[in-house]
Amino acid sequence: MSAWKKHEVFEKNSFVLLVGILVMVAIGGLVEIAPLFYLKSTIEKTEGMRPYTPLELTGRDIYIREGCYLCHSQMVRPMRDEMERYGHFSLAAESMYDHPFQWGSKRTGPDLARVGGKYSDAWHVEHLIDPRSLVPASIMPGYPFLAENRLQTRDIQSHLSVNTIIGVPYTEEQVANAASDLLGQATPDTEAADGFEERWPGVTIRDFDGNPREVTEMDALVAYLQVLGTMVDFSIYDDKANAR
Repeated sequence: MSAWKKHEVFEKNSFVLLVGILVMVAIGGLVEIAPLFYLKSTIEKTEGMRPYTPLELTGRDIYIREGCYLCHSQMVRPMRDEMERYGHFSLAAESMYDHPFQWGSKRTGPDLARVGGKYSDAWHVEHLIDPRSLVPASIMPGYPFLAENRLQTRDIQSHLSVNTIIGVPYTEEQVANAASDLLGQATPDTEAADGFEERWPGVTIRDFDGNPREVTEMDALVAYLQVLGTMVDFSIYDDKANAR
């Protein structure tokens, strides 16, 4: 039988051809998807990664609320020019607690994946209040109201609770004390700060906005910016690469 005769049933009968296509697509899909059900996680565990603190998580919400993601990406691509400018390329694990992630592709401003610790708190505060006072060519709008808006605590416990549902490993104690910890991270030498330190060992506690009288939205946003790219020790990965 010729090759044409073998395929004639498919070529002349559109219904049979459609069924054949669906069967092949189903087999291909199962081959690709089924192995994932046997994996506990598709993201490699990375030492140092932790969930955002209540203050950092609130700062992230403000970052999204004010549309910062529209002009700033948070993903360093594995290309030489990007790594020379921004640092080590981004790891999947760095976004494991971001819902949704902030990778982005638009860069009216620079990528912020490694901005944590690059500038002082005072620099960030001044830049957010009046961007052109530090970067004359900037087209970024100012956000002076962030330094005036008192940080609200009413929704933060519910926010952490929802995050636990989607897999973020907050403890019951961290969820229960979320409102206190939200303020405690930005108010050193207080009882709230002592409790925060017990539940979040090793995490920075300081007045981020330079205003010790109250905790503001500026505190939260600066806390979030200052933690970006700081959780993972990338020297570990550089040493592994050099050893190969």
